[in-house]
Amino acid sequence: MLYSYVLSGIATLASFVSASAVVHRDAHDRIFARQSSSCIQVSVTFNELRSTAWGESVSVVGSIAQLGNWDTSKAIFMTATGYSASNPQWVATVNIPPGTSFQYKYIKFNTDGSVQWEFDPNHSYTVPNSCTTNPSIKDTWQSSTPTSTTSTKAATSTATPTPTCTNGPTTRNCWQGSFSIDTDFDTNWPTTGRTVSYDFDIRNTTMSPDGHARQVLAINNQYPGPTIYANWGDMISVTVHNNLPNNGTSIHWHGLRQWHKGSQDGVPGVNECPLAPGQSKTYTFQATQYGTSWYHSHFSSQYGDGVLGPIVIYGPATANYDLDVGPLPITDWYYPTVAQTAAKTMHVNAGPPKADSALINGSMVIQGAGSYSRTTLQPGKRHRLRFINTAVDNHFMVSLDNHVMQVITNDFVPIVPYNTTHLFLGIGQRYDVIITANQASSNYWFRAEVQVAAGCGDNWNNGNLNAIFSYAGQSGTPTTSGTSYTQRCTDETGLTPYWNSYVPDGQVASQVTQLNTWLNQTTNTDGSLTLYWNVNGSSMNADWAKPTYSYIYGSTTNWPSRANVLTLPTEAKWTYWVLQSQAGNPYNVAVPHPIHLHGHDFYILGTGADTWNTGKIAGLDYTNPTRRDTAMMPAGGWLAIAFQTDNPGAWMLHCHIAWHADEGLAVQFLEAPSQVAGFDPKPSSFDSQCAAWNSYAPTMAYKKGDSGI
Repeated sequence: MLYSYVLSGIATLASFVSASAVVHRDAHDRIFARQSSSCIQVSVTFNELRSTAWGESVSVVGSIAQLGNWDTSKAIFMTATGYSASNPQWVATVNIPPGTSFQYKYIKFNTDGSVQWEFDPNHSYTVPNSCTTNPSIKDTWQSSTPTSTTSTKAATSTATPTPTCTNGPTTRNCWQGSFSIDTDFDTNWPTTGRTVSYDFDIRNTTMSPDGHARQVLAINNQYPGPTIYANWGDMISVTVHNNLPNNGTSIHWHGLRQWHKGSQDGVPGVNECPLAPGQSKTYTFQATQYGTSWYHSHFSSQYGDGVLGPIVIYGPATANYDLDVGPLPITDWYYPTVAQTAAKTMHVNAGPPKADSALINGSMVIQGAGSYSRTTLQPGKRHRLRFINTAVDNHFMVSLDNHVMQVITNDFVPIVPYNTTHLFLGIGQRYDVIITANQASSNYWFRAEVQVAAGCGDNWNNGNLNAIFSYAGQSGTPTTSGTSYTQRCTDETGLTPYWNSYVPDGQVASQVTQLNTWLNQTTNTDGSLTLYWNVNGSSMNADWAKPTYSYIYGSTTNWPSRANVLTLPTEAKWTYWVLQSQAGNPYNVAVPHPIHLHGHDFYILGTGADTWNTGKIAGLDYTNPTRRDTAMMPAGGWLAIAFQTDNPGAWMLHCHIAWHADEGLAVQFLEAPSQVAGFDPKPSSFDSQCAAWNSYAPTMAYKKGDSGI
């Protein structure tokens, strides 16, 4: 959603829902009833008075599944059958179970595809328990002007935004008030005063996203899970209910810095104890960045079995576009559960398992079963797409037949736009692109190809991992052909951050720390094998019973050695790290690693497929180097990164191949631990969550046998 300024005083600033506040009905909300004979569902009719221009429409969206769970793509379309200038009425009827309490708002779809929300507060309503009434709710568009605050690292001030330009198809660089694409969100961001709230119910189910049934750990009975939508500067509140009978869980918000809120980062054994079956937890944090990402379980490799979903945070952009098509998550897919596959992988003298298939936006065709995801393009329009690699082991090269992609972000970071026909997508990485529908009106294959020949994943269905992009009015199966390219497992080059950044180079030689990684194969006394990925000789083993934040809040430092804690006590200091692949024991396993850092973006100073030495320091890139949160470390090579200590907390650095994380390829940066409690006091649920987990753990069906992350 973008901010927009509207004439005639109807609205001056579009806002997301504020579902955390106590909401009271406005005086103009009136309820009327009529007879109904059904006791299963109550037909609730929404009537909204909202003047619109030709081509605009109004929908209702809310906090329950029947109203789309605040997802604008699932909002209920309202009809304008009785609309007139004197009575601009929009109407929709929705069947909702009796006794259901919910919150809702009305949204307007503009002709350019943007979404405008009415202002706070949310409407709230409880469906009558009596099945003899079907209520009709009558509302009028809320159009008061809110106040906004500005947050920076140094200070917080209050301001009323003065619109300089409107974020629209030809002005995507704009946002609101003093905020625009020129604002580096690491140093400055808005505080909207609004909270978007979501409710996640995680439970076992059976799904067939590619036509083949398998067990899925689903959020709200869907895969991928619900997309979280927010505006730059909003608070995000997500309540997670663990209804898995035999698993703990957690939710990590990939790429979000969790500015001064590390307790909300969602890594069991680091920020919290796992959430035990039958327990609930609410995560609350601010969207200080904008762009595209995803959330996922960090409880071992659980996300590979379904506990994940996209995140879209609306903000300015470095190039103009007409329509935001939304996220397009891509993942590998295994018919045995990933939990089972990971357990086997850790104990066999063999390469990683081959994925059975892959899913694009939650669907795929294989062996004649399933269906392709289909995206509609409007002829002549520029479409923003948000690619996310949510895979366990597969890295993809993506392309759309006969079309060029203009790349505008890597991970969360806005970049100087460039054009390409093929885009490499490492695990955990995101790219936002703009595709112009300037070809013949037809259907086109979108391709996601695993880079098997280059050595970063394998898939039985490779070569057939497709989705369909159709121009409006077109249907059917594409007949288009792809173009050739060279397979690789290395990142895109020339990713230039929009904001000029300079990394100090004077102290690199004296301060660089090398993190060596290798695979160690251990033979147990019973003859079985266990594989461990080491970092400087230690394979991480997170303690679910006593996470790192227990030590932080207890002001103690006696954490176990395999917590792999690296203490960074001083704030505002640049730190420099080189990750180096080394020969393993007894085998040299040289494979690429997608390296992900929590709590920070890092700067990529250099990378190579050889052995690091200090003679390479002078040749590193310190002038506006690529900035992101996930980067590829070449097979058998090295990756040099830098970041500044400006966010107290415990932050993971790990490989995002699930097998490797399971096998311990991770460290924790414990940053300014003495300052954490002052910024981020211990959550009220911290101790009770650990108590519930420690009560459950002795009886859990599946014992911890990996790193836990």
